[in-house]
Amino acid sequence: MSHRTSDGGGVTNIVNGVTVVDCEKQVRSWRLLRSFLELLIPSCNCTTYLEQQREEDVEARQGKYMTNNYYNSRRNCNSTIIKTTVTGTIYGHRRGKVSFCIQANPETAPIILLELAVSTALLAKEMESGLVRITLECNLNSGTSNLRSSALLSVPLWTMYCNGRKVGFAIRRRPTQADMDILWQMRSVFVGTGIISGKEELDGDNELIYLRAKFNRVTGSSNSESFHFINPDLDIDQDLSIFFLRTQ
Repeated sequence: MSHRTSDGGGVTNIVNGVTVVDCEKQVRSWRLLRSFLELLIPSCNCTTYLEQQREEDVEARQGKYMTNNYYNSRRNCNSTIIKTTVTGTIYGHRRGKVSFCIQANPETAPIILLELAVSTALLAKEMESGLVRITLECNLNSGTSNLRSSALLSVPLWTMYCNGRKVGFAIRRRPTQADMDILWQMRSVFVGTGIISGKEELDGDNELIYLRAKFNRVTGSSNSESFHFINPDLDIDQDLSIFFLRTQ
């Protein structure tokens, strides 16, 4: 099995192993997400310089607003908020659906593994905007009595919204042997993007693409939890966020 990994710069070919990405190296979150996009859409057309500048100005304003709003809402909340740091991995084949895995660290068993409702192509399209908000919602009135008392992350089925639009359902599933093999191959990667190719590389669609990063895990209550991609430069978490909500 061959691998190519990137920390936001060039892509490196590795055979029978995964490049260890130095966690102490400062990697800008946009470069990391951008490198993931380049792996997903290697033939995408680039925008002009002026278009890119306008987009970056809008993203900067949105990011500032979202950052202030996010942290102000947390300061004003009366409930106790628990915040920890975990490892998050997004992976999938080019034409397949995306999986999202949370681990305490790269060498531990998954805390949760979800199959999201979006394809890698759709996720890439959303990520081009610079801000991705995924909301996973379950309704207490639509399930059994066990849903009300169970741990939030043990809920098996979620209605999924991506940047405010309903896109289908996300499914919590048990890791297969293939999932465990993938995570094992990436065990020495702490932050980075890359490609894992099978022994038979018939075409690029068979390549598995991944993004791994640190996420802030924020527990607001028994009915709300969220994971926020950490910018390695600034230790803020605004480029990519995934929210779990249990509603009445």
